[in-house]
Amino acid sequence: MKIIDRIKKGQEEGRPLFSFEYFSPKTAQGMVNLHDRIERMCYLGPEFIDITWGAGGSRPAATLEVVSNAQKVYGVETCMHLICTNNPTDKIDKALSEARACGNQNILALRGDPPHGQSEWTACEGGLNYAADLVRYIRKTHGDYFGIGVAGYPEKHPESATMEEDLKFLKEKVDAGADFIVTQLFFDVPKFLDWVRQCREAGIHCPIIPGVMPIQAYASFKKNIVGVSVPQWILDGIEPIKNDDQAIRAFGVEVGIKMTLELIEGGVCGIHYYTFNLERSTRLILEGAGLVNKTDYIKKNMPWRSSFDEKRKEESVRPIFWSNRAKSYISRTDAWDEFPNGRWGDSRSPAYGDLDRYGVYLKYTSDEAIQHWGSPSALQDICRLFVKYCTGETLTLPWSDQALALESGTIKDRLIELNSAGYLTINSQPAVNGAKSDDKIFGWGPKGGYVYQKAYLEFFVSPETLEKLKQRMSKFPNFTYNAMNKAGDLHTNTNGSKPNAVTWGVFPGREVVQPTIVELSSFDAWKDEAFALWEQWSRCYPQQSKPRELLNELGQTWYLVNIVNNDYHEKEGIFEIFKEDVIAVQQQQQADAQAEAAVAAKLQDLAISASGDVAPQVQAMAVAEAVKA
Repeated sequence: MKIIDRIKKGQEEGRPLFSFEYFSPKTAQGMVNLHDRIERMCYLGPEFIDITWGAGGSRPAATLEVVSNAQKVYGVETCMHLICTNNPTDKIDKALSEARACGNQNILALRGDPPHGQSEWTACEGGLNYAADLVRYIRKTHGDYFGIGVAGYPEKHPESATMEEDLKFLKEKVDAGADFIVTQLFFDVPKFLDWVRQCREAGIHCPIIPGVMPIQAYASFKKNIVGVSVPQWILDGIEPIKNDDQAIRAFGVEVGIKMTLELIEGGVCGIHYYTFNLERSTRLILEGAGLVNKTDYIKKNMPWRSSFDEKRKEESVRPIFWSNRAKSYISRTDAWDEFPNGRWGDSRSPAYGDLDRYGVYLKYTSDEAIQHWGSPSALQDICRLFVKYCTGETLTLPWSDQALALESGTIKDRLIELNSAGYLTINSQPAVNGAKSDDKIFGWGPKGGYVYQKAYLEFFVSPETLEKLKQRMSKFPNFTYNAMNKAGDLHTNTNGSKPNAVTWGVFPGREVVQPTIVELSSFDAWKDEAFALWEQWSRCYPQQSKPRELLNELGQTWYLVNIVNNDYHEKEGIFEIFKEDVIAVQQQQQADAQAEAAVAAKLQDLAISASGDVAPQVQAMAVAEAVKA
């Protein structure tokens, strides 16, 4: 959807919009962090985000990667910067073609800064001279497909002799086919509003979106205000605290809130925040200005964030297995040409992307993985890691790119018990019997509806424990399960021919929607990826090391299991099948605690009798006595 259409809709509804700008990082880890941040900030509800092209056009591939992921994976409207600097028309053609291919429909057309090492701007061979030329070129080659934005300068461009000359250049860009204007940063709101009046008098009537930069640090503030008017109250407020980074950020939030409120009062159609790839200050400004609440729930039309990829417009069903690795699912299904309701179970349907071609990657480098997940040398270490993920002490696992989902947080205590008992959980959802579609945890879909879920668990388990589970299954006729190991050895109590809907919704004036399923052929494809992640994790450690050998052993011998309790009225009934194991672990933990207490008491007694001088041999005897007892 074009940004201009979103702006018009917001104006009709009488609500100010907001949007974010990000830049493409230089490092692989920076890219990972940016994707995480964009995903989190999308839940604040930006109307769009834009992605810079990189200084001097140095990282076009990185820009296109961020644009593609934002459109396809995070389902947020994206505006791609495109510049003239070092961009001959053949490269511009390629960039526009790739933008269209990933569903992007918005371009911010800019001339760009001078190339590296040059003090003055000159066009490259085969390139364009000005932003207006770029706008005309996009309209000539792509017609009305793209919504086009251009830059505005409330205090004129540094190369313009006068404001009148600058407004003439701005009008030329709009007349060439631009739909909207995004301004460079400023701090003087009255001066900005006066500039908007001058634009209107000059015949520029398209929407103008003010650009606001949250103050994050004193040095960057001083660097960015060259040629910019700053009200005296801001200068007076920042100088006394210039060496206190925390105070600077707090003051920056105060400035941002005040500017936002003044701009809304001044009648702007929206506000564009220059985030500098940081999250907290922008979020606090939006909360302080009342544009979002701390408990705001950004409504989803599906249980996942819908993709803006053109060919996925009608996508209405996804397997549950990739809930925590959405980017992987989008990549492995990118070659599919359609996403109809009945795709699953149809032998004519396209296969998932081959892992050898697609590849399976951890979120972290080896050093970062060890920092986050430690160096497990025994099964108990891995169980403790999974428990820490459930408690929030660890924010990711190889199978989960983000923290425990809010809905899984409602069964967090049960998940902790399972992982302590050796069931390594990687995906889950609680049973839901008719939550309102605007529920802050479970809600999705149109207003006035109700949503439902069957309880679902997915975990790794040893072959011995799987056999015990299979024996118990006869006592739970409402449970269905699938289990596979790396070699593809299948255990199941289903016929495997039909998908099992585990999430559905009932909405006014619509058929029942069943967007999330458990389905055997998809589980088979996911199984390959899930076991490949054990191998990837093991490679973070040296050969013949205990962590590597342990992780390889689990990946080679354990099973991946999913269980569905088809009675969605039973809120925690799915955990009954594990009760025997959980009780055994709790009894062992209690016995261990009693033994430790006995050892401590014995040592204390000996310390008192020996006036605090307890020989190591006596300590060892005391420990042995207590353990034996």
